[in-house]
Amino acid sequence: MSKIGIRFGEALVGDGAEVAHIDLIVGDKEGPAGIGFAFGLAHQSYGHTKLFAVLTPNLLVKPVTLIVPKVTIRNMNQVELIFGPAQYAVAKAVADSVAEGLIPKELADELVIICGVFIHPSAKDKDKVFKNNYEATKLAIKRAMAGEPKVEEVLEKKDAAIHPFYPTK
Repeated sequence: MSKIGIRFGEALVGDGAEVAHIDLIVGDKEGPAGIGFAFGLAHQSYGHTKLFAVLTPNLLVKPVTLIVPKVTIRNMNQVELIFGPAQYAVAKAVADSVAEGLIPKELADELVIICGVFIHPSAKDKDKVFKNNYEATKLAIKRAMAGEPKVEEVLEKKDAAIHPFYPTK
C-alpha cells in the first residue's frame, strides 16, 4: 500500500460556457478513496453516468480514474462532451502528471482518482472543453499532491477572496 492516504484538489480554468471546474480525490486504492471509487462506479445514477478516464478505448490511465459528471447529462451534446473531450482531457492530464512526476510512477498502480467534472449545459466548443478540463485536472492534481492550498494561505486570503459566482465586494 502506498500510504499517501487521501488528498484533495480543486481547480477552475476558463470562462463562459466552456469553463472547467474540477474537484478530485487522489488516494490509496486500499483506503477510503478506493472504497469511494468502487462505490461510485457500482452506484450509477440517472444523468450522472460515471466513466473511466481512458486515452482511447482499451487504454485506461493509471492511476485508474473515475470521472463523475457534476451536472445532469440531459442530451446527446452533453454526452458527446463528457465522453469525448472531457474524458480525454482528464485521462491525458493524469497520464502527463505521472510522466512529469507529479504522481510518482511507482505509485500509479496503487492509487485511484475520483474526478468531478463540470460541463456547462450550453457548452459547445469541444476544443475549449478539452483545453480547460486538461488544465484544470492537471492543476487540481498538482495541488492535491502538494497539499495545496496550505492552511496559512487560506487564512491569509480568506477576507480578500472574491468568489467569481458570488462577488461580494
